[in-house]
Amino acid sequence: MLRQVSAAALVAAFLFLAHAAQAADPKAGEEKAQVCAACHGPGGNSVIPANPSLAQQPAQFIATALYQFREGNRKDPQMSPMAAKLENPELNDLGAYFASQKAAPPQHKAKPENEKAGPEMTKKFNCSQCHGPKLMGQQHIPRLAGQQYEYLRAQLRLFKAQKRSDIDGNMTAAAQALSDQDVEVLSDYLAGLTPQ
Repeated sequence: MLRQVSAAALVAAFLFLAHAAQAADPKAGEEKAQVCAACHGPGGNSVIPANPSLAQQPAQFIATALYQFREGNRKDPQMSPMAAKLENPELNDLGAYFASQKAAPPQHKAKPENEKAGPEMTKKFNCSQCHGPKLMGQQHIPRLAGQQYEYLRAQLRLFKAQKRSDIDGNMTAAAQALSDQDVEVLSDYLAGLTPQ
C-alpha cells in the first residue's frame, strides 16, 4: 500500500514538474549550477568516473531526479543534502540549464567486441525503446550515450538488485533480465557512444 501511495506521489510530481518545466529559466539554473561543477564538471560534463554527466540530459529528467533526491525516493550522501533545500522552480531551472549544455565527447573507448555487440543488445533489452534510437533520452528518461562507464555500471547493478528507485519501475523490471556480463557490455558500449 505504501509503495502504491509513493508511486502515485511520484507520478503526480512528474506531471507537475513536466508542466512547470515550460516556464524554466536556464540562466537562473546556470547560477544555481555553479556548485554542481565540483562533482558533475563544468557545464555538467563530469570527469569523475563515478559521477554522471548532466550536460544535454533532458530537462525533465534532471528536475525529476532532483525531486526524487529531495523527497528521499533516491538516496545519495552527496545529492540528497544538495537537493533537500531546492524548490520546484529551482529544479526546473537546473533542468533547463543542463539540457542546454553540449555533452562533451566521451572519455571512454569501448572494447571492439562490445561496440559490435552493443547495438543489438540495446534492442534486445529495449534500451532504445525508452531512451530513444540514439540513446539520448527523452522527457524523464536520461541520456545514456557518452555517460560515465563506472556510473552506468553501478546504476544498472542497483536496478538489477532492486536498490535504485525509478518512477514507473520500468528500469528495475528491464534490469532483471541482465546478466553480469550484459551489464559490463552495455556499460562499456554506452559510455563509448558520442552524444548526437
